[in-house]
Amino acid sequence: MRTFVTHFYSLFTVFAINFLPVMSIFETKLSKFKSLLLNKYLIVFLSFAVFVTFFDEHNLIQRWKMSRKINQLHEELKFYQEEIKTTRQKKNELQSSDQNLEKFAREQYFMKKENEDIFIIKE
Repeated sequence: MRTFVTHFYSLFTVFAINFLPVMSIFETKLSKFKSLLLNKYLIVFLSFAVFVTFFDEHNLIQRWKMSRKINQLHEELKFYQEEIKTTRQKKNELQSSDQNLEKFAREQYFMKKENEDIFIIKE
């Protein structure tokens, strides 16, 4: 039993001697960290950043959402401008000649002349 105690004591002293410099380094880093956290400029900057990010009327989260919405609306605007352009082209084609107008009326509204029969074939 005595050998176990002496052996344990010797291991403990070796460990303590080797660990003490690590503890002092840890304590100095901890004290530097505490002094940095208690710096008044850092506290003011962090509180301002938190306020602007989360609590302000025009916070960063709202700005990000609005930016996404604006991009989506720009995409819709481009789509509808293209649709308007193609519709105007179709309108100009229909108004340019009676043949185009007659073709459109037959295809879209199944119109016919008085003496014609229409056969609709579905694929």
